Amino acid sequence: MTPDKILNYCLNTLEGTVLVSSWGERGIFYNPGGKLKRGVYVLTVKEKDGENDKSSRLSREGVYRVSLGLRPETFLRLFGPLPPRPPKGGIVEMPFDFSQPDCLLPHPVYAWMGWVCGMNPSPRTFETLKPLIEESYEYAREKYAKRAK
Repeated sequence: MTPDKILNYCLNTLEGTVLVSSWGERGIFYNPGGKLKRGVYVLTVKEKDGENDKSSRLSREGVYRVSLGLRPETFLRLFGPLPPRPPKGGIVEMPFDFSQPDCLLPHPVYAWMGWVCGMNPSPRTFETLKPLIEESYEYAREKYAKRAK
């Protein structure tokens, strides 16, 4: 899988989504008709380390991270309770190697909000991510409905 294939899958599958590039990453937002300034995050693809986010070691050649936000109960089922919010520039305290490729992991910075990620998912791993992407999309639609009123 490539970042572009993942982003195109979302844009072609998830109605009302748009691609936004900012902060060194590309994001899929739910924003039908552009009613909100940006919309609501569904998924991001990040291909380089940020000032406060180096734990995935994205500076390695060809490494990228796909991240998406899940409902708290799904995060709990997959990884246990949401961890506390880390201090600025820190990562969540969870027993994971956040640079491990081709598997589902809690997000190193945003797990406290129910975000998960995968580093360089293979086509097989991407298939397991698809239902989670659908959940992230539905969750974004719910948040959008509240904000767009």
